[in-house]
Amino acid sequence: MALFLKRRSKMYLLDEHAQDCIRKAGRLSSEARELGRSLVTDGVKLRDVAESMELHILEHGGKLAFPVNISLNEMAAHFTPNSDDDSIFKTGDLVKLDVGAHVDGWLGDTATTVEVGTRNWQSLIQASERALQQALEVAQDGVSVGTIGGVVGRSIKDNGFRPVVNLSGHEMKRYNLHAGLSIPNYDDGTLTKVQGNMLLAIEPFATNGHGQVSNGRSGNIYRVLRDRPLRDPEADKLFQLIKQEFTTLPFCERWCDRLQPNSGPVLRTLHRHGVISTYPVLIETKQGMVSQAEHTILVGNGRGEITTV
Repeated sequence: MALFLKRRSKMYLLDEHAQDCIRKAGRLSSEARELGRSLVTDGVKLRDVAESMELHILEHGGKLAFPVNISLNEMAAHFTPNSDDDSIFKTGDLVKLDVGAHVDGWLGDTATTVEVGTRNWQSLIQASERALQQALEVAQDGVSVGTIGGVVGRSIKDNGFRPVVNLSGHEMKRYNLHAGLSIPNYDDGTLTKVQGNMLLAIEPFATNGHGQVSNGRSGNIYRVLRDRPLRDPEADKLFQLIKQEFTTLPFCERWCDRLQPNSGPVLRTLHRHGVISTYPVLIETKQGMVSQAEHTILVGNGRGEITTV
């Protein structure tokens, strides 16, 4: 049985089972990320790439922590294609791939940016990648999250771009993708310190735009908001399946179609009843191009263990 995260003094304790699950979730997330990178090319459907990445995780003993996010150009996060979405990658697209796996609830979360057929945005891609590497080097027991954020922000600015200041990385716990601490992309002055054996997703976003995102249209990624009885039998049937299949983790319309064909109208009913909420697509406020890089790190007393390399 897993020993959940516990607090004792200034350290979190993880048993061997939990650590093994964290490492496997990280490895599967990394493999899916690299598979996605290899598939992104002009004319390929976004849906095919998302489903191939997700299938890799499922076929190798993991489960899905959230739907694969495929965000293009000025779009920063929270888009995943529906079952009937035939959108394709086009030459010049700047593609963010964000993927996560879990093993017994323990999570891995990683992201990369790919440019389709051109090299116009390599410096922007490198800006988020360099910021990530520098942040991982300082993410140690006892370091404040503001300090980590400061490293990210300075690195991106030194490379000629702006950090997206209203997006952040996050602490993760078992079956909880966004738990506890947020890891900012600039020094926000937060003095709270990371602690040994914390599981963190550090994810710098860089842009040539304003440095902020705003909510676009409602996305097709959802999460359970509250549990209460529903009078609509069709809606209640899907809701029970959602809770059983996805527990507390994000899910999407494409996945729900496998539980109940043409699930979109029923999901909108559940949303109106207030039992699920959507993640809006996040857009750079001045339509700037956005790059993203992300790894999961298990914080150590010295250098932490990056599980998604």
